[in-house]
Amino acid sequence: MSDAPKSHGRKAVRLSPTPRELMTEAPVLARAWTAQVITLFPDAFPGVLGLSLTGKALQEGKWQLDTVPLRDFGEGRHRNVDDTPAGGGAGMVLRPDVMGAALETARRNIAPAAPILYLSPRGRRFDQSVARQLAQTPGVTLICGRFEGLDQRVLDHYGIAEVSMGDYVLTGGEIAAQALLDATVRLLPGVLGNAESVEEESFSHGLLEHPQYTRPATWQGLEIPPVLLSGHHGEIEKWRRAQSEEITRVRRPDLWEAHQKAREQGK
Repeated sequence: MSDAPKSHGRKAVRLSPTPRELMTEAPVLARAWTAQVITLFPDAFPGVLGLSLTGKALQEGKWQLDTVPLRDFGEGRHRNVDDTPAGGGAGMVLRPDVMGAALETARRNIAPAAPILYLSPRGRRFDQSVARQLAQTPGVTLICGRFEGLDQRVLDHYGIAEVSMGDYVLTGGEIAAQALLDATVRLLPGVLGNAESVEEESFSHGLLEHPQYTRPATWQGLEIPPVLLSGHHGEIEKWRRAQSEEITRVRRPDLWEAHQKAREQGK
């Protein structure tokens, strides 16, 4: 069994393990932001993370991806990683001794301030604010669940926070891990070519993004709104703001209510 996780970027800096709670505040470090993924399917990575801007940033060393194959820490000749649920029931549960060994190995290769997150449908809903906070840490250790889940004692012992990508159930945490990392990595310094685009996109100010248009000016009988072609930047900004507010009010009443409360508190 190899003690070193499979790295898709620069080599990890070896530091002593100290698990932290979700979203521990930490200064941005000079070394590459590190993502560790404990998974039964390491070949699923980098997947889409190796493409486009995240892939380019990975190659340039702006961030590092280390996969930790859980099967390497399995017990016995067949490298078993799971067992039947205590108390009975369907399915299998990931063993605490196996996951604990994987975590101990992984945490030797990442900064202590990097949080440990378990991707789980019962966790806190992942959103843009969480992505922004994660981007300010040295990195993250992600646990991809399988089967009926992970022995609760692992979560309790390491103080691991659970994070959900939405109110639905996947067969495993790998797709969720890629989505979480994509949303976070794009916020790292130097990953996006135009930093202003981050400020203008959906959720950055608690609102959904306004409609976007480009050439040709007329397509299928539909025209670009005249204000966008006026060259009057003040009017364009007012139009975009009004569009964002209306779209948010109609499509996401929950976000609109939170936006209204924040605006009232800011007065």
